[in-house]
Amino acid sequence: MQQHTGQHLITAVADNTYGYATTSWNLGERICSIELDTPTITDDVVEELENAVNQLILDGLLVTPTLYESNGHQDLKTVRTRGLPDDHVGPVRVVTIENLESNMCCGTHLSTLSHLQMIKLLGVEKGKKSKCNLLFVAGTRVRQYLRKCVKNEKALTTILKGGPDQHEQLADKLQKSLRVAQKSALMMSRDLALLEAERFIIAIHSNGSRLLSLHRKDGDAEFMNIIANEVTAKNSDAVVFLTVGDEKGSGLFLLAGPEKVVSAVGNSVCSVLEGKGMIKHGKFQGKATKMKMRAEAEALVKSNLQ
Repeated sequence: MQQHTGQHLITAVADNTYGYATTSWNLGERICSIELDTPTITDDVVEELENAVNQLILDGLLVTPTLYESNGHQDLKTVRTRGLPDDHVGPVRVVTIENLESNMCCGTHLSTLSHLQMIKLLGVEKGKKSKCNLLFVAGTRVRQYLRKCVKNEKALTTILKGGPDQHEQLADKLQKSLRVAQKSALMMSRDLALLEAERFIIAIHSNGSRLLSLHRKDGDAEFMNIIANEVTAKNSDAVVFLTVGDEKGSGLFLLAGPEKVVSAVGNSVCSVLEGKGMIKHGKFQGKATKMKMRAEAEALVKSNLQ
């Protein structure tokens, strides 16, 4: 009842003060939302609206239901409504917030706004075309929401090693450090891929090896493609079988080399690894769900080189 009555109150003040009509609302499990017929609402207006509804809660206005025997009653002409069906017959129920508004509604409501305790507006999200969603919590949900915020605040204080006033600054600093670290890791991964390719090319010249088979747990698709491109560009007869990801779980695989070999064994390798993939730009690439079968897949590739 708190959330529903809160919605009535917010709807009335938003419409009466700012001309924002309510087109629908949602009673969420934790947070409610009201769809307003306006593209957006400024932060200043949200603050003003929150102050206004909480002042009315402090005023303790009465909330009174009235049952009219038919929809032709004179008082119904001033009631907020989305309209009744043309074939409606029988009584009409109206809920009135003292000195504020009357609204057709068949739901349950508090008997006074003071029972709402308070309302907290949580911000605005983009809604359907030319509309926005105003998020809110009312009554006991305000305490529940605050309790969760305090819990998260304490957790962030521990993680970021700084108080709430520093959270934004510390999180921003951490993100910047992470971006620098990710960029460095990417450059090193590319360098490592080139070194692996060069190492294999040297092996080709020294012992006549034709197959490069390599697995790297922390690699990615780019790592595999750099190696494959380098090796096949310098030795068109070489075959490259690469995998990345969890050795006992899922990951990615790549098979590159002469078209005859890739076409002959690609689907079989994909099947052994219980994956999905396709030939693209001369390489068979895909996702594997059974990386523990890698040795069997490698054996298939080797059998086609004999």
